[in-house]
Amino acid sequence: MGGPPDRAAPHGVTRLSAPIALCAPNAFKGTLTAAGAAHALAAGVVDGGWRARSVPVADGGDGTLDVLLAGAGAEARVQELRVTGPLGRPRRARLGWLGPDLAVVEMAEAAGLRLLGSRREPLRATSRGAGELIAAALDGGARRIIVGVGGSASTDGGAGILVALGARLLDRHGRPVDLGGGALVTIATVDLSGVDARLRHTTVEVAVDVRSPLFDVAGAAYVFAPQKGADGNQVLLLDGGLRHFASLIEDAAGMPGLADQPGAGAAGGAAFALAALGASLGGGAAMVCDRVGLDEAIAGATLVITGEGRLDPQTSTGKAPSEVAARARQAGVPCVAVCGTVQGGDGEFDATIALDQMSEEPRRRVRALLRLAGTRALAAVPRLQA
Repeated sequence: MGGPPDRAAPHGVTRLSAPIALCAPNAFKGTLTAAGAAHALAAGVVDGGWRARSVPVADGGDGTLDVLLAGAGAEARVQELRVTGPLGRPRRARLGWLGPDLAVVEMAEAAGLRLLGSRREPLRATSRGAGELIAAALDGGARRIIVGVGGSASTDGGAGILVALGARLLDRHGRPVDLGGGALVTIATVDLSGVDARLRHTTVEVAVDVRSPLFDVAGAAYVFAPQKGADGNQVLLLDGGLRHFASLIEDAAGMPGLADQPGAGAAGGAAFALAALGASLGGGAAMVCDRVGLDEAIAGATLVITGEGRLDPQTSTGKAPSEVAARARQAGVPCVAVCGTVQGGDGEFDATIALDQMSEEPRRRVRALLRLAGTRALAAVPRLQA
């Protein structure tokens, strides 16, 4: 479950009768993995005289593959593959196996925003590499595939995924369209007849971390494309392309209204494309928490500490800290969120601790600050001090 159930104090021995704090954070994107964040929080818990237990979590975005691999035991393995990167260049990406026929695809491995550094090309970024990972899973004998779609660089409606799996997307001259969301408006014909037939006998579960529909003001382009570098005009172009693409795909798949399904807008619409091929969409955070045994861990804790890089109103729409807090609340255990910055969304937690209030340069000192926050969290809930 991401680490030993209890940690010994660095400067002494923690009493076995001491209360237990469960450290269950998501990754601090760009700075620390979920396991690294849990380790740092746990060290702070032990500094405060408590026992600590670490269960790193994820929600379908960056780090989901590592969290699931860590919880899978001896059967877990990683396959490295050469795929199409987010801007069309070849790159290496990992495909995870949790068992002989259960594969995990993390979209961010092949089409992630983290792969671009400071470069942003929102009209060109493609999801194709994620489709190539799915195809590789089928080649490897997968009968069940979990696809975590968070952290993507693309807003292409999953067009790249569809092409990688055998679909044909043609312009009015019968030629294949270019990669990226900017080309969606040029599609005239969608042909799904060549999609890999093995998908019909494979269970594909899409782990989403948002509930957005595909298009319109609450959809993929308006809400998330600016984070991927899109300006106002590009957002309008991408949203129009998604709307046009959705009508073609829904007709070809015989699935009217699919674009309105909650979560269809996840990963720039990659979830929509996978749903059109028969995949089910579900909360990534709930799926991961179930697989790592979070409920059992909460049952033995006095306090739960969760967190990630930023807490904001989107946290409650499917992010991992929200799921952890809900499960803690159901079990009657208080929950503290430790985040890089708090910009709202704190009403689900008994207390919050913001690292940017502890240091002017929190990203440079995140590990040390998380350790200090782990200690502070023990005193953050008044009813535990009564």
